[in-house]
Amino acid sequence: MTKTYKIEVDCANCANLMQVASKKVDGVENSSVNFMTQKMTLDFKDGYDEKSVMKKVLKACRKIEPDCDIEF
Repeated sequence: MTKTYKIEVDCANCANLMQVASKKVDGVENSSVNFMTQKMTLDFKDGYDEKSVMKKVLKACRKIEPDCDIEF
């Protein structure tokens, strides 16, 4: 399942770091963060709960940028 979320990210480098971090979250198959459009697209692995995975993704992204917010 692929979903796109609105994300607040302050710079292109942070967006790249968030993309790398979110790919490492269990349940995420692939991730793309676009600084220009302020959007994150995630491919979820089958059998994983979207909300619980997104909580982990948000936690990983906040390690990079503490004021990051993802609308899910």
